[in-house]
Amino acid sequence: MTGFDDRKKTAENKFQLDEEMRFKINARRTKLLGLWVAKQLGHAGDAAETYAKSLVVEDMSKPGDDDVVQKVLADTKAKGLDISEHRIRKELEGFAKEARDQLMKS
Repeated sequence: MTGFDDRKKTAENKFQLDEEMRFKINARRTKLLGLWVAKQLGHAGDAAETYAKSLVVEDMSKPGDDDVVQKVLADTKAKGLDISEHRIRKELEGFAKEARDQLMKS
């Protein structure tokens, strides 16, 4: 029974590490999107960081990307920018790859 218990523990540990990595990638991806959007909105420095962090917090409030996408759409529309939902989702996809690469290097 010890072999089974060891495999179970190993699988549980792997699952936990995978979930932690997925969380970190998602948070970094959303922050990268936030910095990109902040630049589009004309924010720089601390204002850009604050905006990016607000998107990360927004993303944690509900599962999925819809909350973040809707916030970005509303913020860009309020500023008079014409950025489509499709473009935002494409940026998210690209930033997910970038975030994964950054985390794998560190």
